[in-house]
Amino acid sequence: MELNVSTASQEGHAVVTATGELDLYTAPRLQAALAGLLRDEVNRIVVDLSGVEFCDSTGMNVLLAAMKRLKEQGGSLELAAPRPAVKRILQVTGLDTVFTVTDAVPAADAGPRA
Repeated sequence: MELNVSTASQEGHAVVTATGELDLYTAPRLQAALAGLLRDEVNRIVVDLSGVEFCDSTGMNVLLAAMKRLKEQGGSLELAAPRPAVKRILQVTGLDTVFTVTDAVPAADAGPRA
């Protein structure tokens, strides 16, 4: 299965939409998109996981690394609308307490949440 990644950004905020399977073979695609946003000094990234059917440890590591780099730059990374299988992985690994996880994808022009 493929992984498709698209980004929409506006004034320092970006929504990254991933669809398909996020695994060892497809994670570099997401990593490249996130790295590009980090280079552009985006301060808030929302990763829309509503279309991700599977995510392995490689995918989680890509998300963790991006969150760490973004925090170092004073920004934030959120995971939005994960499907039940991905939500379960977050819960089992305890990463649901590390990431900010929302049930819906906020608009790209929405300001940072309080």
